[in-house]
Amino acid sequence: MRQSGNPRTFRVKSFGCQMNVYDGERMGELLTTRGMAPAPEGEEAELVVLNTCHIRERAAEKVYSDIGRLVKAGGATPPMIAIAGCVAQAEGEEIMARAPAVGVVVGPQAYHRLPELVARAASGKRATDTDMPANAKFDVLPERRRGGPTAFLTVQEGCDKFCTYCVVPYTRGAENSRPFSALIAEAMRLVEGGAREITLLGQNVNAWTGEDTAGRAIGLDGLARELAKLPELQRIRYMTSHPNDVTEGLIAAHGEVDKLMPFLHLPVQSGSDRVLKAMNRSHTADSYLRLLERFRADRPDIAVSGDFIVGFPGETDAEFEETLRLVDAVRYAQAFSFKYSPRPGTPAASLPGQIAREVMDERLQRLQAALNRDQLAFNQASVGRRCAVLVERKGKLPGQWLGKSPWLQSVLFEGDAAVGDLADVELASAGPNSLQARLLEPVAA
Repeated sequence: MRQSGNPRTFRVKSFGCQMNVYDGERMGELLTTRGMAPAPEGEEAELVVLNTCHIRERAAEKVYSDIGRLVKAGGATPPMIAIAGCVAQAEGEEIMARAPAVGVVVGPQAYHRLPELVARAASGKRATDTDMPANAKFDVLPERRRGGPTAFLTVQEGCDKFCTYCVVPYTRGAENSRPFSALIAEAMRLVEGGAREITLLGQNVNAWTGEDTAGRAIGLDGLARELAKLPELQRIRYMTSHPNDVTEGLIAAHGEVDKLMPFLHLPVQSGSDRVLKAMNRSHTADSYLRLLERFRADRPDIAVSGDFIVGFPGETDAEFEETLRLVDAVRYAQAFSFKYSPRPGTPAASLPGQIAREVMDERLQRLQAALNRDQLAFNQASVGRRCAVLVERKGKLPGQWLGKSPWLQSVLFEGDAAVGDLADVELASAGPNSLQARLLEPVAA
């Protein structure tokens, strides 16, 4: 473990979900307020924070591999290494026992104490904090002044659903909603810093509840409606949703709030009702499809994204075919798909009927072929549409810009624009992962 005084430079490497990206940004902001600076590109940092994800198999082994690589690359003076995130929460004691190069282990609910833990490690005392106080970190994190046209805003953390394959309830704790006033204040600061689009994040984001300034109980739709009143904020998105927490108000908001983008990420995981029950999902394939019908009735152009797990213990060939039939029925614009990964401590890890890896491989290939087919079809059906593209960065070619359509498609175009502009374009051609567009007129001021 590095013991040569307080580190002056840092680098945060986040893995996994968007919430980890948000947490990584917040850790960086916190360290900056304590006098540290991000390490320049190409230079080694004196502190490296590995902000980990525990969803996939062998997540912990990847952490040890990254630790070894950092130690080897550092030579005689390796960096101080801090392990944060869900692997830290789940396996912190083992990490400390197995990896003497690690100076700090901190869970996702305790990272507001990272500077103090780093200072302790710099004095030669390895430090661990995996307490899980609800929302405490948000009370002490520095005010956000992040620049850039897009920003994440965590509104809810934790999960009470206890899907049998998932570690999130054990690593992130119970569902907790951040207060309405704190969220509005953070959103205002993000907008002041240049954000034109905010994505609301949560393990079950649509489980968010709170009280507005008048003391009225509201849900995620009410929060979106209030955020839409911020003049400089042009776009609102949210993820990840749970079918059990969809409300009539949220469905209606998609048809009534212009700033709420026509994009819905609603994981289903399987098309088989028996598998869904074994997963402890609270919906059926039919109830999921009916939900999508209601969203599409209020917002006909909505793009739907989903999550899938293939090879859940006991899944038969016929049950996998049910998943393919659901995909055919939905026609996803985007989707994420994974092979089942047994996570230690979850009920599914000890279920009978574990599926052979080669069977999972074959099923995943077939599922992804169907999902890729539909993503390309959705993009091709978009050709000829006129829409606004939020410019996020320069493209690879001279004069080229890259941004996102309202349906979260990557769009490339050339012309007079700048990062943060909403450029009016006509979508001209489509590939599986992006579209080419023609700039219609000068960008809005």
